[in-house]
Amino acid sequence: MLARAGIASRREIERMITEGRVALDGKPVETPATILTSLRGVTVDGAPVEAPAPARLFLYHKPSGLLVTERDPAGRRTIYDQLPKDLPRLVPVGRLDLNTEGLLLLTTDGELKRQLELPSTGVERAYRARAYGQVSQAQLEELIEGVEIEGVRYGSINANLERRTGANVWVEMILTEGKNREVRRVLEFLGLKVSRLIRTRYGPFLLGDLKPGEIGEVRQHDVIGFRRDPTKGPSPERVDATRKPESPRAVPASTAAPARRGRPAPAVAAERPKRPPRKKPSRPGDAEAPRATSKRVERPTGTITARPARPKRSRRPGDARPSRPKS
Repeated sequence: MLARAGIASRREIERMITEGRVALDGKPVETPATILTSLRGVTVDGAPVEAPAPARLFLYHKPSGLLVTERDPAGRRTIYDQLPKDLPRLVPVGRLDLNTEGLLLLTTDGELKRQLELPSTGVERAYRARAYGQVSQAQLEELIEGVEIEGVRYGSINANLERRTGANVWVEMILTEGKNREVRRVLEFLGLKVSRLIRTRYGPFLLGDLKPGEIGEVRQHDVIGFRRDPTKGPSPERVDATRKPESPRAVPASTAAPARRGRPAPAVAAERPKRPPRKKPSRPGDAEAPRATSKRVERPTGTITARPARPKRSRRPGDARPSRPKS
């Protein structure tokens, strides 16, 4: 219940209970296995816990070089150093390695996080990997039966060879377990050295047009639809937060102004239809513009149309003709 209220993750709350920071009716809670019907009387560090708000889910394009953790003892940069400061407390769904980029889900709800992460839920993760070396489609198809590497059993993987670029290959992989460094270890087992790894999809949630460092929020009814049926969920076209005007606009994390707690996120204004380009009015003599009253006359190429001669002025009797000076 505390995880769903957005206090912390389940594991962190267990540590908080061990440290005596969680209390019920003024008495410290001694074990996480405490049955509650509501959060009434529950305090964390002396502050009462509010009832959980509706779960919110965000799509974040994690750049390479950031850690997916709240703090790092070595002082390396984390995703929380780049996320907007006014966002509610967000916990990552799963993790991406330091050098892995792409779609990272962030949520305010611990139960939703757990539902997305559990292998038993069957939520697919899609990756695109660029690797150095040679591999055949037949070798990749054998991964559908799973593979065991150094005593670790990896489940079924749907892998396809996209294309070859010189000595490198692009491989698309779809899996449901998401074990630690699973994609890299499986490809290394096949003799490939991964140089770039991008997660493009998590369940029905797509990376879409989000640029590195940008964040967008999934609409509430899409979150509800996924929680009802995680294996089906809403269609990917409706979950892409960067395509629908009802969804919050994707903004750079360094300059974003996200929605505050309790306020709905602003919707993207609908784009105005583009005006058709203006056609220049045809001028007399334009070869390409058709005439309104007469049929177009095709002239041979290279001909020159002579101008009509001006009429001569008639002289009246007695007018002296001007004499030209002799050269």
